[in-house]
Amino acid sequence: MMMQKSDFAFELPQELIAQEPCVPRDAARLMCLSRGNDEISHRVFHELPQILQAGDLLVINNSKVLPARLIGHKHPTGAVCELLLLRQVKEDMWECLARPGKRLKEGTQVVFGDGTLTACIEHTCEEDGNKLVRFSYDTQTLYEKLDQFGKMPLPPYIRKQLEDNSQYQTVYAKELGSAAAPTAGLHFTPELMQRLREAGVQFAEVTLHVGLGTFRPVKEDNILAHKMHSEWYSISEETAQAIQRTKEAGHRVIAVGTTSCRTLEAAAAKHGKIIACSGDTDIFIYPGFSFRVLDGLITNFHLPESTLIMLVSAFYGYEATMHAYEVAVKEKYRFFSFGDAMLIL
Repeated sequence: MMMQKSDFAFELPQELIAQEPCVPRDAARLMCLSRGNDEISHRVFHELPQILQAGDLLVINNSKVLPARLIGHKHPTGAVCELLLLRQVKEDMWECLARPGKRLKEGTQVVFGDGTLTACIEHTCEEDGNKLVRFSYDTQTLYEKLDQFGKMPLPPYIRKQLEDNSQYQTVYAKELGSAAAPTAGLHFTPELMQRLREAGVQFAEVTLHVGLGTFRPVKEDNILAHKMHSEWYSISEETAQAIQRTKEAGHRVIAVGTTSCRTLEAAAAKHGKIIACSGDTDIFIYPGFSFRVLDGLITNFHLPESTLIMLVSAFYGYEATMHAYEVAVKEKYRFFSFGDAMLIL
């Protein structure tokens, strides 16, 4: 069936957009959705050990967000400008979003902090206006400088400054490389993960470095004309075997977040099954997609007309998803990155 972007629109009051995470993290609300009978129940995230079953496998994305937003000054004018690192092209060359983009022409030098980190604009990409930028610094790696001068690249709908960068990082993050957090995982605490393990629920890790392309608005009316940006992913032998064992035992594989979902389904689509692998994926999941791996999904409440609500609609069903979002608005669930969660089984 032909789907339009407008099919995924819904009215969202501004006050439902969460500006800060729940404290503690697992105090977020959890909307539980049943694919079998469209039943909706309202729980709390820390109740997961009572909701899931022994033998379930939660697949988490261990990617770590780079403090990739750098605010500096043009040399020699001193004008304020901003770079947001999107992906490493090679060594010290990165693709960046730049503001003000038109004034940061090729050859422009930008200075950050005390001057021990500088950047040179080398090229402007014709397609999207992004910049190729070469960095120079006095430490062993650029990451040390990002820790010193960088800020977390929060989505534009979060207007409140973080008290602490760790608020926008999952407790299990370890592989540096994301431009945005895999936010469904923000609800987990070490204590909750321990309680889940004690209840017989297993964890397996994948890595998908989240690019800002994931959140790029769908501009085309016909969603099939939308082009996803590609992102790098990796699945270890240990994770591939854990998924295979879970499936063979008749238990459920549950993705924590749309990024874990896309990693698993991209690998299965490419190789026919889950094997240890890595590469780039631009998989776009929308209604009509045939899932090969997923039995369940934990995710947050997403933006209207986004590729993420399209993915949820593919897994749970279009009409059921739009109804669940209506209920979420009516019940005043908190939306987006720091918002509440849904569990679809």
